[in-house]
Amino acid sequence: MQAHLWAAGSTVGWQALPMTDATPFDTLTSLLDERWTCRQFLPEQVPQPDIERLLALAQRTPSWCNTQPWQVVVASGEATDRLRKALAEHVMSQPQDPDFAFPTAYTGVFRDRRRECGFQLYDSVGITKDDADRRLEQMLRNFDLFDAPHVAILTTEDDLGVYGAVDCGLWISTFLLGAQALGLAAAPQAALAGYPGFLREHFGLPEHRLVVAGISFGYADTDHPVNGFRTSRAALDDVVTWADA
Repeated sequence: MQAHLWAAGSTVGWQALPMTDATPFDTLTSLLDERWTCRQFLPEQVPQPDIERLLALAQRTPSWCNTQPWQVVVASGEATDRLRKALAEHVMSQPQDPDFAFPTAYTGVFRDRRRECGFQLYDSVGITKDDADRRLEQMLRNFDLFDAPHVAILTTEDDLGVYGAVDCGLWISTFLLGAQALGLAAAPQAALAGYPGFLREHFGLPEHRLVVAGISFGYADTDHPVNGFRTSRAALDDVVTWADA
C-alpha cells in the first residue's frame, strides 16, 4: 500500500505526494514536526467537505468509557465575523471566568518555557519587552481569532468533570493533526475559554456544557512574520523517568 504525505499545491490548497518508503510512524512524525500554531490567517474559506472530513477524523478520538464528551460549534463566514466582533467588545469590559480554572502560577521550567514562547512571539512582530501596550494588543488578537474564517468552540458535559476535559484535549490533538494533514492551519486557544458565559449565550448552549477551548482554523498567511517562529520541545531526559527494576 502506498503511503502519502502532503505538500503545498497553492496558497489555499494542498495535494498528496506519493512517499513509497514512508511508514505510518514516519507520517505521524512528519505531521507532529510540521504542525505549529497559526496566528494570522488568510480570508479564504475552507470548503465544507474538507471541514466535515476533519471533524469525522476527530470523531475517532478515544475517550473514557467511549463517552465521547465533546460537542463542537463550528462558525464560518458571517457567523465567525459576528462572534469576532461581539467577543472583542465583550472582553474589553468583562473579566475572565473560565469553567476550568486557569493555571495559578508558572514556576521553574514551566515559567521558562512559557517565557521562551512569548519572547519568540513578540520578537517575530517587533514588540520589545517593555512595550506593554503592544503586548496587550497582540494578546487581544486572540479575540479577533487571528482573522481566521472559521472557529470551533469545544465543550464537555459538566457531570464528567476533569476527565471529560481530558478527553476533549485528546480531541483537540486529533483535530490539529488532521488539519495539518489536510494542509490547514489552526490555533488552539484557551483564551476563548476564559469567557464561557458569553459563548453559551452567543451560541445558545445549555449551562451544563462547559467550555474547554476554541480552535481558530483556515489557511495560513505564511508571509506574515508572526507565523515565522517555532517552539522547542524538551528532551526525553527532562520528562521521562525509567523504572526498570
